[in-house]
Formats: sequence, structure tokens, C-alpha cells
Amino acid sequence: MKPTENHERSDAAAIEAEAMAWLAEREEGFAPGRAAAFESWRRRDPRHAASVAELEQVLAQLDGLAERRTEVNAHFNRVSPSPPAGRATPGLETTPVVNVRWWRPVVWSGLAAALVLGAFLGFRALPSTPGPETRYATTTAGYERARLADGSTLELNTASAARVQFTAAERRVELESGEAHFEVAHDTARPFVVSAGGVTVRAVGTAFNVRYVSGAVEVTVTEGKVAVERVNPNALSAAPTLIAANQRLALPLAPAAAPAPVIEPLAPADVRAVLSWQRRVTDFSDTPLSEVTARFNRHNVLQLVITDPALGSRRIGGMFALDDVEAFVRLLERDGIIRAERHGDTLLLRAP
Repeated sequence: MKPTENHERSDAAAIEAEAMAWLAEREEGFAPGRAAAFESWRRRDPRHAASVAELEQVLAQLDGLAERRTEVNAHFNRVSPSPPAGRATPGLETTPVVNVRWWRPVVWSGLAAALVLGAFLGFRALPSTPGPETRYATTTAGYERARLADGSTLELNTASAARVQFTAAERRVELESGEAHFEVAHDTARPFVVSAGGVTVRAVGTAFNVRYVSGAVEVTVTEGKVAVERVNPNALSAAPTLIAANQRLALPLAPAAAPAPVIEPLAPADVRAVLSWQRRVTDFSDTPLSEVTARFNRHNVLQLVITDPALGSRRIGGMFALDDVEAFVRLLERDGIIRAERHGDTLLLRAP
């Protein structure tokens, strides 16, 4: 085995151990400030979010876990994490207080560890059982950017709708209408599949755009590769078509009445044109900072929080890209309007 593979497995085991520690602590009840610390840790790395989501799905099936915690702790010889004595935790912490050395050095392998836990408790875990479904939708003037449970990012254009449902074996999104862009967190064990109008797009870790309008499904890849195929329940499906970065494929929904689709190479300017809907530039004129930050917060994972009401009433003007919140904050800092303090996915805006 190569050293890099050993290192990756070691990292994965450490992340899963921390995720399990956080979930055990959450079940017992977070101390003040610990919930925010957990959320900060979960969002810091897509692998953290993916590990938490996987463990939550399996642990949800293990009824009686709370009643048999003593047996589980004795079996795995571990103690749930707690803040060291004398350390205050009232505020938002950026680093979780987790002592992984308290855990027995068990090598976990995805669901295998959870299945061992389930066998010990006398329950049968069902890794293919689907988790809760989440639906995202926008209006004719709307836009939405969402961070999914595995760390992937979903962006919806105007008048678009999508349903997201993850299992332990697959991450699936159904694009009901409109247009969406995906930045997929790498997970070879769970392919990311987008379906639209009888067309499926399968990826592992990549970025691509799917447009489902006007009787066709159009797929544009901006990073990595995806496999695209048409699902025909009445006939054998053709082999998937591989599309690489800077390529586009349009599949008509009535293939019998249209020529065979052809992969189209795209110049960088063409790719930018396809994704132009993502970059939303808005012109503000004498607008309260509180209203401006509210607009940014609707379009970004990074959230702006104004700590001083007087600062929120200050009026500003200018043209800003709503998808570049950090550039907006740097501009305000440069002009001496605010000073910013970052905590995970939150930026606190204070008076200078």
C-alpha cells in the first residue's frame, strides 16, 4: 500500500472518530457554545459533513442507542468528548474540543463500523434506506445556493426546482425543471446522480451544469468528467456518453425525431456565457447596509451578521457581485466602513 493511501485512510478514520464523538455529545445535550462549535467543525471540510451525514443515517435506525450507551461505551472503550476543565465555551468556537485519544483506535471503514455497532446492539442497519427528501425551488426572479449534507453545492437558476435525497449508496438529485449547477464533493463510494427528463448525469467529484427546458436536457461540464445516458424503460439503454471539462451535450427529449447528439467543445468564453446566470451583479443606491447584507445572505453559504444596529442603518451604494461576498466585505473594510471577524461560515460586521 502506498504511503499516501495510508495517510488518506488515517485521515478518514480520524474524521469518522471525531464525527461520532460530536454526535454522541449532541445526543447527551450540548453545553453552551458547543452546538455552534459542532456546526463550525461540520462545515469546515466537506469530508466532515459527509461523515456526519453517513453516521446520522445509520444511527437513526438504531433504536435504543441512548438506553444502551453504557454497553456501547464499554464495548468500544471510549468516552464522549467534553470541554477540558476550566475552559469557557460561551461563544462560537472555531475548533472543536475533541480528544480523539480517548477513543479505542478502531479502524472504521464507512458503514462497516456502523454495521458492527448495529450488530452489537442487536439491530439490522439498512444502508440503502433513503434519508429525508429535500426540495429546493426558485421563483421567476429567484436564485438559490445550497450546501448539501455531503458538502456538495447546488445552485438553482430562476424558475427552477430540484429534489435531493441521499442514501448510503448514492446521492441523487431530480431536477424537476429549470437549470442547476453542481459542485460535487468527492466520494467514490457514493456516486452523485442527477436525473432530468429521462436523462441521468453521473459524477463522483466534479462540477457541471444541467439545463432542463424547451424539450431538451443540456449538460455542460466545467470540471472533471460526467457520464450521461438516456433512460428508456422500454428498450436497452445505450452506453453512457462521457463528457469532459469545457464540453457540452444537448439531448432532445424526443430522440426519434432528432439527429444523434454531438459533444460540443466550448471555449472558456462560451463556458462563462453558460454560467453567466450564476454571477448576479446588483446595483445598490443609498441602500441601508442591513438590506444589502440580507441580499448577500440569500445567495451565499457565508453569512453576514451586523452586530451594531447603527451600522446596519448606514447607507451605501455601488455595483456588487452577489456571489462574491468576501470581495464585498474587503471593499467595506478598505473604505473604513466596517471591520470583519470570521467564525466558520459567519462573518461578524462591526463598526471600525
